Amino acid sequence: MNAAVVPCVVLGLLVGSFLNVVIYRVPARVSIVAPPSACPACHTQLGPIDLVPVLSWVFLRGRCRTCDAPISARYPMVELLTAVLFGVVAWRIGVSWALPAYLVFTAFLIALSGIDVDTKTLPNRVVYPSLFAGLALLAVAAVLVDEPRRLWWAAVGAAAVFAVFRVIHSVSPNGFGFGDVRLGAVLGWHLGWLGLAYVPVGIYAGFVLGAAVGLVLMIARRAGRRSALPFGPFLAAGSLLVIVAGRSFVDTVWPL
Repeated sequence: MNAAVVPCVVLGLLVGSFLNVVIYRVPARVSIVAPPSACPACHTQLGPIDLVPVLSWVFLRGRCRTCDAPISARYPMVELLTAVLFGVVAWRIGVSWALPAYLVFTAFLIALSGIDVDTKTLPNRVVYPSLFAGLALLAVAAVLVDEPRRLWWAAVGAAAVFAVFRVIHSVSPNGFGFGDVRLGAVLGWHLGWLGLAYVPVGIYAGFVLGAAVGLVLMIARRAGRRSALPFGPFLAAGSLLVIVAGRSFVDTVWPL
């Protein structure tokens, strides 16, 4: 285990708390900075002790300190998920100039996935900052590690996924939103920076996960053939899965 894992897990808990705010407020078109967090039921402003990731929810037994209204378990789940993903990404990427870029990338994917599940949209207010952050952070990393060719790989990956997704959207606009097309460029950039083989494997993994979950829901009669499922979370999961699985997995799936 490298030295970055534990600090990144702690950081993930804190970032996860903020991502809950993003997931809730961005679709409502409310500032993510102000006003301070409050109970959705009684609107009482939360104090510092109420904002401690995971532990505050456990100690309060999932209820508001003031009005005793139930607090969704989704809040600590997002915090724990972010902490775990930050830890495994840090373990895979290691202590390097690229690590901040992939932590930011992970945070954006969690936020976008949560919003997509709630609203079946991938808002530009989150997608575009994720792209710009990735462009800047990985450009700096490529320069600092003296591997400018990685920017070429990233650009090819972003353009290729955007183009393929644009064609799919043109063929089936009702089943594949343009938000997914924009997200494809973000995924292609981050996967391509690691190596061009990561791009097809990561995207393919997303499609496989989506198909598998859709099939399970159909068997369980929770969805039909025409049911609309948010696809962003599957694309995000496929990309993160491939990043964490590493080069040996990618080479096994895509030996060319």
